[in-house]
Amino acid sequence: MALWLQFTNEGFIKTSLLFASIFIVLIIHLFLSKNKHNKIKKLNLPPGPKKLPIVGNLHQLGNMPHISLYRLSRKYGPILFLQLGEIPTVVVSSAKLAKEALKTHDLVLSSRPQLYSAKYLFYGCTDIAFSPHGAYWRNIRKVCVLELLSAKRVQSFGYVREEEVARLVRRIGESYPQPTNLSKMIGLYANDVLCRAALGRDFSGGGEYDRNDFEKMLNDYQDLLGGFSLGDYFPSMEFVHSLTGMKSKLINTFRRFDRFFDSVIAEHSNSEGKTEEKKDLVDVLLDIQKNGSSSSDLPITMDNVKAVILDMFAAGTDTTFIILDWAMTELMMNPRVMEKAQKEVRSIVGVRTVVQESDLHQLQYMKVVIKEVFRLHPPVPVLVPRESLEDVVIDGYDIPARTRIYINGWAIARDQEIWENPEIFEPERFMDSTIDYKGQDFEFIPFGAGRRICPGIAFGSAVVELALAQLLHSFDWELPAGVKATDIDNTEAFGISVHRTVHLHGIAKPHFPLSRK
Repeated sequence: MALWLQFTNEGFIKTSLLFASIFIVLIIHLFLSKNKHNKIKKLNLPPGPKKLPIVGNLHQLGNMPHISLYRLSRKYGPILFLQLGEIPTVVVSSAKLAKEALKTHDLVLSSRPQLYSAKYLFYGCTDIAFSPHGAYWRNIRKVCVLELLSAKRVQSFGYVREEEVARLVRRIGESYPQPTNLSKMIGLYANDVLCRAALGRDFSGGGEYDRNDFEKMLNDYQDLLGGFSLGDYFPSMEFVHSLTGMKSKLINTFRRFDRFFDSVIAEHSNSEGKTEEKKDLVDVLLDIQKNGSSSSDLPITMDNVKAVILDMFAAGTDTTFIILDWAMTELMMNPRVMEKAQKEVRSIVGVRTVVQESDLHQLQYMKVVIKEVFRLHPPVPVLVPRESLEDVVIDGYDIPARTRIYINGWAIARDQEIWENPEIFEPERFMDSTIDYKGQDFEFIPFGAGRRICPGIAFGSAVVELALAQLLHSFDWELPAGVKATDIDNTEAFGISVHRTVHLHGIAKPHFPLSRK
């Protein structure tokens, strides 16, 4: 009892100090920003809801911001202005205005805000995703596009994809006739294929996945980048993170990744003797860091290398996992689509037990299934925020310099003026359609568009397509006994990306004898 009282008293004192600090800073902030707010009022800003003193519209974001922002757009229009703490923010929720923002004004809106968590995790925002616009970002993006994620480099990792898909099938097959935790199996596959391509070897063998606690590292990464961070909306109050414990959690997570990357780099200290085709992404980055590159105008440091590795490791694993997890969820909830997709794969592959990458271009229905998954369940529903470099006008509204810009891709993919029955999973909507997710069709931009489009589209698509085709070909799928499609819990948790919170379980009946090659 005494210990509990001591803990309670200490907690009360810390909470009191925290709120006292916040109150003092907010009063100062309110005084200093008065002139700034008067200036903003004179602009022709987009419409938006009324804001509260100090916090502005922060209270209207809710637990699932992409849904809250979608509802606000239904009321105030496809472009709206929010004051999120100290940060003036514009949210775009239509394909027409997304095109204006990401194509017409792409250069002006091509920078990134310096998010508190990203500065810690990505070595001062020196990765590709969070680096601000400038010479360094142009240089590191050129390296990634031309040398790390080129079509030739993606093709060179074909053997990795094939071997990891085969291992995925073996793992799932071993569980039959018991239900398999499909989400866990997909997570291991996504981690292994990315680790082998980027880092040179997988980390699930020998218990390293659990020993390194990769799942927790990635979950912490998602939480820290996507969760509410007071410093992101009140930059003048970053000191509060020391009181809330967020700074210490950031430092701890950063150090765990940093130690892991140090060990990976040590393993790659000498890539001499490796053929170009057998070099992984870390080999390529270290060669550039050491010797320079024909496509690199500026030298890159070892911290820059680590920042890019984290981009590849975390973002690559996450996107693959989310799309495959949702694809299998939707297919098991929609037996008609499952049967149609399986019939196509099996008609193309025939009696062969292994799907080859050369088969994939013929699997047109499976490809539209994947498109529909991306439409309904974009991994990053609100694209990574941009920041305006200078004043700009969008749809006749004034957007001041250093305004944070959010593109709600989730809302655009549910626009009833574009999509018929947008809440329904219906892959056929993409049949005989030229709409794709490569960044040219602004009604469908799960990877973004313009200068800041994700450079890993080709890599991610190849990893997802081969695995899904093989899962459809190798197994006949059923839900566990007593479980109906309506029983599947599809609750999501919001972060930098959106995950289902409950694992998908299914019974995978082998379509071929597992020993057959």
